[in-house]
Amino acid sequence: MIETVDNPSNAVEWALAEIDILAKASEELDRVVGKDRLVQEFDLPKLNYVMTCLKESFRIHPLAPFNVPHVSSKDTVVCGYFIPKGSQVLLSRPGLGRNPRVWDEPLRFRPERHVHDEDSVDVLTDPELHMLSFSTGRRGCPGVVLGSTLSTMLLARLIQCFAWRPPLSTNTIDLAESENDLALAKPLIAHAVPRLNSQIYL
Repeated sequence: MIETVDNPSNAVEWALAEIDILAKASEELDRVVGKDRLVQEFDLPKLNYVMTCLKESFRIHPLAPFNVPHVSSKDTVVCGYFIPKGSQVLLSRPGLGRNPRVWDEPLRFRPERHVHDEDSVDVLTDPELHMLSFSTGRRGCPGVVLGSTLSTMLLARLIQCFAWRPPLSTNTIDLAESENDLALAKPLIAHAVPRLNSQIYL
């Protein structure tokens, strides 16, 4: 459960750092929820663009750099690579989500790449395994539903309640990635401007 508390906040931080993209998510929240109440869990299936922002954040900056190690039970060949029996196999999650053979402009934050049609509800997992946010299969994350809901609610509330701007001292947000993990190299510093009536924040 520790992963569920810590990692979604990293994904939300990356999404919030993409300030230029947030206007469209704000418009969706205003259209679906309005400005007279806070977004609730029952609103989430209608917030497709907010979900795609989070999914794009998970694609470029996954929860962890590798999956849990697996050991091959027999000699096998995968995509032309021979894997002897007993080998430990690790999957690079950033390598998967940033693969230029799968993703056009893989390092560009573009949530629209996950929008299939206006009525579809996007999810944070990918059945085609072009990205791996919460793992999959029998050893998949048992907290995937909780983690998805917490992440989406956190991002939705932050976008609904505030207009986000670069710090007053600069016009940009530093999007450099840490050399040690998949978090921002420096903590996100942004200026939050309230968007709703002050009574709603009480």
